[in-house]
Amino acid sequence: MFRRIDHIEYCVGNAFVTAYFFTYALGFKSLAQAGLETGQRDRQSFVVQQGDIRLVFTNSLSPGGPVADHVRRHGDSIRDVAFLVDDAARAFDRCLAAGAEPIQEPTWLAGSPGSAPVRRAAVRTFGDTIHSLIQRPGETGEFLPGYQPWELFRPPHVAGLTAVDHIACCVEQGALGRWMDFYERAFGFHEMHHEDIVTDRSAMNSKVVQSENGAVKLPLMEPAHGHGRSQIDEYLDYHDGAGAQHLALLSSDIATTVRTLRAGGLQALRTPGGYYDGLRDRVGPIDEDVEMLRDLGVLVDRDAWGYLLQVFTRPVTGRPTGFLEVVQRKGARGFGGGNVRALFEAVEREQAARGNL
Repeated sequence: MFRRIDHIEYCVGNAFVTAYFFTYALGFKSLAQAGLETGQRDRQSFVVQQGDIRLVFTNSLSPGGPVADHVRRHGDSIRDVAFLVDDAARAFDRCLAAGAEPIQEPTWLAGSPGSAPVRRAAVRTFGDTIHSLIQRPGETGEFLPGYQPWELFRPPHVAGLTAVDHIACCVEQGALGRWMDFYERAFGFHEMHHEDIVTDRSAMNSKVVQSENGAVKLPLMEPAHGHGRSQIDEYLDYHDGAGAQHLALLSSDIATTVRTLRAGGLQALRTPGGYYDGLRDRVGPIDEDVEMLRDLGVLVDRDAWGYLLQVFTRPVTGRPTGFLEVVQRKGARGFGGGNVRALFEAVEREQAARGNL
């Protein structure tokens, strides 16, 4: 029923500037836009694409309304993780039967002449996050009805990003089990991974739910008792509640991707040099040169199926909340559990610099 992620929508203060940043710094291409010229009176949106990744950036055109309210409370952040579904009405009914709050009843959106209509519904999940349910019966031509093609410029670099790997979400302490149950009942997702992390200063509990076909993966994280405030606590404070914390993007060549990020001015978290001492002894044989990984700050982890390479950026939103992860998988199916402690300690150094530890 839930085939894959159709798109991800950020509510932001300035949609054009954010879209420009993603094209310049991460190699996305401009795809579509909507606003006053297309009949949208309360908001404007710009859509960018790379591989199978489609990101929508939306800002309000007035001081009030749902987009302005979202940005006022949460800052620039993900509001909608939209799923491509076979039947929007059937998916919507299933979600409501499991207790989901409706946001939009299933509605047919008429496309431009010669393109198929799109059926859309939406339900609420944790915090103010929603899931749109997008049914595309045929070739739509445009991104969604109400959008028109948008050409900005050709990105200066090719980043090698291909798909959304996962979206990590933070929920309040004690709420992890409730939201796991919700996704299992409402969406038919199932638990695929469980990880509890403790450092000298902070701790978290996490579980990963994924769709039946494995195309949608949502790590859910809650803070656990520790000696200090974890990155999950910091996110919940500055985001003012639960929400999607970071977007993980799949790369076909992580070295090229990281160099593209650097060229665009996007900074990755610092990895202590000692992490790379004895790396091959910890993770076994890998194809990459360790000194190259050290220079780029790329982490490596291995599971029963293979290994993965990953890197985390500093926050890309105005608040210390949303950041990006880049992943290259070489057979691995996990989420870098062996690196999560290293990530937490790197984030703790950033928190200390912000005075939030």
